[in-house]
Amino acid sequence: MTPSLRRVLPAAAAALLAITLAACGESASTAGGAGSADPETLVFASVPSEQSASLQEDYKPILDMLAKETGKKVEFRQATDYAAVIEGQISGQIQIAQYGPLSFVLAQSKGAKIMPVGAQVKTKGEKPGYQSYGITKAGSGITSLKDFAGKKVCFVDPNSTSGFLYPTAGLLEAGVDPKTGITPVMAGGHDSSVLEVKAGRCDAGFAYDTMVDTQLVAKGEITPGEISTVWKSEAIPGSPVAIGTGLSPELQVKLTDAFQHKANSDYLLANKFCTGECKIGDEGVWGYAAVDNAFYDPIRKVCELTKNQNCTEA
Repeated sequence: MTPSLRRVLPAAAAALLAITLAACGESASTAGGAGSADPETLVFASVPSEQSASLQEDYKPILDMLAKETGKKVEFRQATDYAAVIEGQISGQIQIAQYGPLSFVLAQSKGAKIMPVGAQVKTKGEKPGYQSYGITKAGSGITSLKDFAGKKVCFVDPNSTSGFLYPTAGLLEAGVDPKTGITPVMAGGHDSSVLEVKAGRCDAGFAYDTMVDTQLVAKGEITPGEISTVWKSEAIPGSPVAIGTGLSPELQVKLTDAFQHKANSDYLLANKFCTGECKIGDEGVWGYAAVDNAFYDPIRKVCELTKNQNCTEA
């Protein structure tokens, strides 16, 4: 893309966004309950995927970059669950939120006026996506989801995509009722789900792919081969960051451009927002790729197939 085209696109996008908002019959000053003016402080909220006391530090390069791009103070808020993030965006108290795919769909279904502007990617150029793993302790004798029947099974959270929604779909497909055919346990985090299986407190469980393959191994909390993966889901759309559409069109464009072109390790390093490895978030991703609302239709489809009440209820 030429430098001149880079300068033209944000202005064109702002004009198009203003037309779109007007066509919907909802002004930027009223949508999402954000008031008649953009707030001086933008609140960025996220829920940790594992026990974390340093999530704000994990996002600090992005927070600093967003502050420079928008000219506003950017405050980080670590939430305990997605329900709090959803309510914050519905009320207009949270302007930017890092979601899981299911919690994003749930937020929209509950009335949050938000749009996805990017989804996390582990490496530059890849399509945003990941998998849910069905796991057990090595040597347990469990070799498939069918063997989960009658067992104590760890999930992550009812609003987790890879830790609950896709696993329930997988169990149903395997002929196991996720409500009555197993003893479900909500571990509260992807790391906790894996570690409960390791400790034998759950016979089997679910977590997202890199938590099993690399994250806990790198921390020395599990050893290679200690946990067996007996099931892998289809590709799940990557975790989105969503902004409130109650913000002014100009600010929405600034945030969209920032996430799609600057919220990545390459840009943050080059512009001295971070040093060293410069990985983003508690999952240590490279950055964000552009996505739209339709990208999350597969989540909506799984919701319809499973009739999962967590797709519509917090």
